[in-house]
Amino acid sequence: MIETLRERVNGDEGLVRRGRYLTTTFLLEVGQTCWLIQIFEGRIVSVASGPFVMPSSSFALRAPEEEWKKFWSARPPPGSNDLLALVKRRVLKAEGNLQVFMSHLRYFKEALAKLRAQGATA
Repeated sequence: MIETLRERVNGDEGLVRRGRYLTTTFLLEVGQTCWLIQIFEGRIVSVASGPFVMPSSSFALRAPEEEWKKFWSARPPPGSNDLLALVKRRVLKAEGNLQVFMSHLRYFKEALAKLRAQGATA
């Protein structure tokens, strides 16, 4: 579950250290469900579920629920194992200030992959 993202990321000191210069809020859209994830110096401080009227975020990552389920499966298939692979296949849309996303790409890849540990789904 996406609600567990905070504990999973904050429990990984290496990942928190990697994101120590990252402070942002981004929107994660899983099918029809939206999540605002707030990060302060590499630690996730809040994970809020929508719907939102006018969400304020640096950027948004949007994909159908089926694609996120593949990404979060214990062993994702080729093309679903990486955020940029999803972008390349045109199933993940990255919108907004992509400078924030791309400059901390490894952090976001590893943070969202934390939901794979138990094959979590939205």
